[in-house]
Amino acid sequence: MELSSGSPGRVVAIAASSGGVAALGEVLRALPADYPWPVIVLLHNSDAYPGSRLDQLLGRACALPVREAEARLPLAAGIVYLAPAGYHLLVEQDLRFALSVDQKVAYVRPSADVLFDSLADACGAAAVGVILTGSNEDGAAGLTAIRARGGLAIVQDPSEAQAPQMPEAALRLASAEVLDLAGIGVRLAALPGAPA
Repeated sequence: MELSSGSPGRVVAIAASSGGVAALGEVLRALPADYPWPVIVLLHNSDAYPGSRLDQLLGRACALPVREAEARLPLAAGIVYLAPAGYHLLVEQDLRFALSVDQKVAYVRPSADVLFDSLADACGAAAVGVILTGSNEDGAAGLTAIRARGGLAIVQDPSEAQAPQMPEAALRLASAEVLDLAGIGVRLAALPGAPA
């Protein structure tokens, strides 16, 4: 079901870098086939998975369909969207995707900061940002923007992350729930319809 702008429903965005494929698989595995929200996945090293290999890897790990995000594609409930390699991915006010080849942010493109900032602007308190394992500081500022607009911020416990730098940076800047991977999956699976 396509979301309409101004919808009270949630939009979940998950960012990861080093060690991210395994971490993402564990989190996505917890989401049921009738999950009512769109999920956006951003993996820094997604270009290491040519063609649809990342789609297939994550698709085998979860019950939801997995597809690459495309410019002007409207967000729809119950789909996992992958940020395409080499592009910043943004969510516009009308809840459609936009792609950008603007300068790298924190040395990466796609950047979690860019995605999270756009999600905070488009969705406000309905935005859910999640930062998993990673070896730079991307996503910390964007997660702070989500929190500032009343959205939900979740960070993987750095002590269990393969690369703790992204979770640690996020925790320095943003007030966030800290959970292990299993806990993140459970938390996302149980999200209520309206923002708290």
